[in-house]
Amino acid sequence: MINITYDGVTKGYDVPPVLKDVAKDFGVKDALAVSVNQRLRELAYILTKDAEVKFLTYNNADAIKIYESTLRYVIAKAVHNLYPKAKLKFNYTVSRSILGVFESFDGILDDKVINSIRKEVQRLIDLDLSIERRRISVGEATILYQKFNMQDKVDILKYREEEYVNLYECDGYMNYMFGYMLPSTGYLRDFKMFLYHPGFIIQYPRAEFDGKIPEFFDEPRFGAALREVAKWGRITRGNTIPRINQYAVDRKASVDFVNMCETKHNHQLYELGDIISKTPDIRLILIAGPSSSGKTTFANRLRIELKSRALQPVMISMDDYYLERDMAPKDEFGKPDLEHVEALDIELFNEHMLKLIRGEEVELPHFNFKIGKRERGKVIKVDSHTPIIIEGIHSLNEMLTKSIPAHQKFKIYIAPQTQLHIDDHNPISITDLRLLRRIVRDQKYRNSSAEDTMDMWASVRRGEFKWIYPFQNDANYVFNSELTYEFAVLKPHAVRQLQAVPIESKHFITANRLLKFLKYFKVIDEDLVPCNSLLREFIGGSSFN
Repeated sequence: MINITYDGVTKGYDVPPVLKDVAKDFGVKDALAVSVNQRLRELAYILTKDAEVKFLTYNNADAIKIYESTLRYVIAKAVHNLYPKAKLKFNYTVSRSILGVFESFDGILDDKVINSIRKEVQRLIDLDLSIERRRISVGEATILYQKFNMQDKVDILKYREEEYVNLYECDGYMNYMFGYMLPSTGYLRDFKMFLYHPGFIIQYPRAEFDGKIPEFFDEPRFGAALREVAKWGRITRGNTIPRINQYAVDRKASVDFVNMCETKHNHQLYELGDIISKTPDIRLILIAGPSSSGKTTFANRLRIELKSRALQPVMISMDDYYLERDMAPKDEFGKPDLEHVEALDIELFNEHMLKLIRGEEVELPHFNFKIGKRERGKVIKVDSHTPIIIEGIHSLNEMLTKSIPAHQKFKIYIAPQTQLHIDDHNPISITDLRLLRRIVRDQKYRNSSAEDTMDMWASVRRGEFKWIYPFQNDANYVFNSELTYEFAVLKPHAVRQLQAVPIESKHFITANRLLKFLKYFKVIDEDLVPCNSLLREFIGGSSFN
C-alpha cells in the first residue's frame, strides 16, 4: 500500500499511481506539476513510496515554467511539421513574452505563415498527444539531433557530464527543453501568437497574473535594448553556452572576451556622458532597476564618466529618506513595507532636491538602519552646473520628484538584458541571472545562504512588478548591465551555494534547476575581471568599496 497525503487527507494505492491520476483523485483540476516531499515532479511521474504532495497550479512560478517549456516544445514541433527545413529560435522579449525568430526560412514571414503555425499548434493541443520522457545515450542523442537538423543541441552535448540524455517524444518528434514537461499537449489551455518583426510573439499564462495571459505592451526602449543585445551576440559569437565556452579554452581568449564585454559597458557610459554633458538643463540623474542589476557600481562609474567631462556630480542615497519604521506602510503580514513608495519621506525629498537645484544649502538626513530612525547627515550645497545622481527603487516614479520640471531630470533604467541561450530552443532567463548574482553577493557581503536569498526573492519580485516595471518606459536611457562572460565567472561561487541547499528544502527545486544549466559552462578565472567592473559588485574586489 502506498499512502499519498494532500492537504491533511491521505489516500491509499495498491498499485504505484501516476501523479496526474492522483491529482484527479483529490479533485485538483488545474495541476501542472507536483511537489513531492519538496521535490518538483512532473504529472507523469510514478510514485513508488509514501509521500506528502502539493499540487502546483497556474499561480506557481515553477509550474508555469513547465507550461512554458511545453508550449515551446509544441510550437517547435508544429514548425517542424509545417516547415521541416526552417531553423527556429526562441528569445525572451518585451512584455514578459517569447519572441520566435527564424534563422533560416524559405519564404516570407507574414500573417499567413503565423496563422498556419497557430492552427497547427492548436491542432496538436486538441489531439491531446502524449509527451513521453525517454532516456538515451549521448551518442544516440547526437545522431537524433543531427537527423532533425539541430546542430546547436549537438554542440551543447559536448559539455554534458552524464553519459545519458533525457528527451521528450511526441508523435515521433523528439526534443528537449532543459526542464520538465506536461504529460500531454492537451494541458496547454491558453496561448497567444502574432506577427512581431523580426519574428512572432508568443504569450502564455503568467504566475504573477494568477494564471492569466497579461495584456501585451510594446516597450520601445526595452525592445531596442534587446535588439542591441542580439546584435552583440552575433558580433562576439557569444550567444550560446558552447560559443562562450570556446572563449574559456585558454587564458588569452578569456582575456579578450572579458575585455570585449567590459568595453560594451564603457561605450554605454561614454554615450550617457555625452548626452548628459551636452544637455545643460539636466540637474537630477535618476537611476532605478530591479534587484541585482548593478545600480551601485553603475552610479559610481557614471559619476567618474561625468567627472572626466569636467562635471562634479554629487551622489545622494534615496535610502536616507526612509520614514521611521513605525510610520511606514504595513505589508500583508503587518510588518513595515520598506519597498512601498510611501515608506519614503516624499515631501522632504522633493523639498531638498528643489532647494539644491536653486543653489540653497541643505542638511541631508542619514537613515540608521540598525535603529530604524533618521539622523542628521552632512550639509551640502551645489552650483548650477552640478548634476545630482540619485539611485533607488523608486527613482523613476514621478511622485519622488514631482516638484522638479521634466526637462531638468534624466531617468536611467538599468537591468541586465541577455539573449543568451543554452541552445536555440532554450533561452536563459534574465531573472535567473539576477537571482544568481544576488545569491553570490548575499553570501559574500552578508554571509547569507542561497536559501536565505531565495526566501526573500518572491517578495523582491512582487516589489519589482509593483514599483519598478510600471515606470521603465519613462526612462530616457536603458543601460544594459549584462556581461556575457559573467555566468562563467559566477559559476564556482553559485554552484557551491546551490549544492548546499538540502533536498528537503522548499528551495531545492529552484537550486536544482539553476544547477542544471550552470554545469554546462566552463569557468573563466575571476582574476581577469577588472576592479571597476560591475560584476565586482557581486563577487567582491570592487575598487568602489
